[in-house]
Amino acid sequence: MYTKEFEIRWSDIDANRHLANTAYINFMSHTRMGFLMENGFGQKDLAKHNLGPVVFYEHVYYFREVFAGEPVKVSLELKGLSEDGMYFEFVHNFYDSKGRNFASCEMMGGWIDLKARKLTGLPSEMIANLNSLPHTEDFKKLTKEDTRKHGRKPKDIDPELLK
Repeated sequence: MYTKEFEIRWSDIDANRHLANTAYINFMSHTRMGFLMENGFGQKDLAKHNLGPVVFYEHVYYFREVFAGEPVKVSLELKGLSEDGMYFEFVHNFYDSKGRNFASCEMMGGWIDLKARKLTGLPSEMIANLNSLPHTEDFKKLTKEDTRKHGRKPKDIDPELLK
């Protein structure tokens, strides 16, 4: 299992004196980037291929509070990957120092070509590197339809209402 350990800092605490939701997002992002940088997705690699990661959603489930004073570990597993590597889905689990799972997150994203500003697949070696991440028990090959499984679509409003 790929994990990163974090010390909860003063700035990670919210008004209720427990771990703030923004800290969860930051810890997950740092864990993902750690794995990616260690596996052929560093800044030079991404620049070489004109790639950048895009987050579609992050669904966080909170099970219990966690407070400053103890280290926490955040895991990363691959829940899904499309054939061309364009779409990926990760699962993060948060554990306290006793191994208790206090939160979980499902995150889906894709890769964007930074010049064309469109989603794009990955070179085969990058797909293999990403696929080396431990898989969840329910791992699946993703399709474009999986990115829309929650049925959310934008709904514009009259700009006059924003004045």
